[in-house]
Amino acid sequence: MANSNLPRRIIKVSSSSSKRSVYSASQVIFSSNFIAPPGISASPSEDNMRYFNVMILGPTQSPYEGGVFKLELFLPEEYPMSAPKVRFLTKIYHPNIDKLGRICLDILKDKWSPALQIRTVLLSIQALLSAPNPDDPLSENIAKHWKSNEAEAVETAKEWTRLYASGA
Repeated sequence: MANSNLPRRIIKVSSSSSKRSVYSASQVIFSSNFIAPPGISASPSEDNMRYFNVMILGPTQSPYEGGVFKLELFLPEEYPMSAPKVRFLTKIYHPNIDKLGRICLDILKDKWSPALQIRTVLLSIQALLSAPNPDDPLSENIAKHWKSNEAEAVETAKEWTRLYASGA
């Protein structure tokens, strides 16, 4: 895809990301001055430099530990003035993620700032896996389950991780 129609910031993110082609749970080098956080991988699509394939490892000591979660990230025409669009492709049991994979996260909505980077977005999603917030849910049923019986909800999240996110 020709880069001439893309804003400079997207070209910079896409070209530095494309230098990394192997997924690794350790730190992944995107370019000489950008290191992806541990447990996160992002690479642009060959067909569309605005579209990124993302993988996030489930954080340790969370119900998602051991899981490999696939996400998609899209940089809209208005980026960086508007937030990237991100959603889980891997099925997940989480009060802040609905059955379509949409994510309830303030920086993807009203708290977005053009100063934020893709790295920050991905770190925030990874942190959300460590600390589900049933008080600000996207999935009401899962949030109710989390509030009424957290231990059981955590076990369900672990089971879904085994079923849907192992070897993703």
